[in-house]
Amino acid sequence: MQTSDILKRVRQIEFKTGKLVRETFAGEYLSVFKGQGIEFAEVRQYIAGDDIRSIDWNVSARTGNTYVKKFNEERELSVIIACDVSASQYFGSKGNLKSEAAIELASVFAFSAIKNNDKVGLLLFSDKVELYIPPRKGKRHVLRIIRELLAFEPKRKKTDISLALSSLIRLIKRQGILLFISDFLDENYEKPFKLAARKFDLIPVIIKDPLEFDFPKLSAFIQIEDTESDNGGVLSGSSLRQISQARAEVLEKALNLFKLSGVDYINIDTSKNTLDPVIKFFKQRSGKLGI
Repeated sequence: MQTSDILKRVRQIEFKTGKLVRETFAGEYLSVFKGQGIEFAEVRQYIAGDDIRSIDWNVSARTGNTYVKKFNEERELSVIIACDVSASQYFGSKGNLKSEAAIELASVFAFSAIKNNDKVGLLLFSDKVELYIPPRKGKRHVLRIIRELLAFEPKRKKTDISLALSSLIRLIKRQGILLFISDFLDENYEKPFKLAARKFDLIPVIIKDPLEFDFPKLSAFIQIEDTESDNGGVLSGSSLRQISQARAEVLEKALNLFKLSGVDYINIDTSKNTLDPVIKFFKQRSGKLGI
């Protein structure tokens, strides 16, 4: 993609996602993603019903009256967008490529974050960390992130979710929101996933194409290529359905891991509207938090 085409796409994405953020996501983002930490504000006299764990025993002993500590929530967050750029993302049988859906989603979350004065960072991964941009504030920073999402050319083709999660745990010192965008067609990442779920507000965003999991019944043989391994060959319809079944089992294993880890996830089907599941996610999470 040439520079002029990239800039044009950046402007298009900015216009489209900026409008969506203003009209749909801005207010709900603020309520759904709350600050992770607290800071001391003041002490005040104890009132019946206050949590006794908040009593400031030093001040109470010194004054002869019971005082409690009052804290304010730290509103500022760091939002990290981790995006799978392995070769399997450049597939689409209907509607968008998986990579195009990922860019749209990342842009919406990034613009929502800066509208609420939060920091945004980006990690692109294949079976290595391809690019890391530390969290910062501001529109120019978000536009840079979108440019990278559009123009970046990965060096590798395969996927290593375990490496990406382990790298994020090491790189990001503070708690924050981690939006992890991938098709999750990988295995053996349970341990770093659970660690990341404890450190971050981890939100897996699954991007899938329906053809990957429901291959039509065919009597003919078809030439295929595995984009991540460069392996290919002529396969029968039944063999392709077996591959689809194996992928469905890998994804089902991922969903079970998400549920066991207590994380909320977003399920994206590239043949449908990309942002409808995100709107549904915001509403469900607001309800869960009692907002």
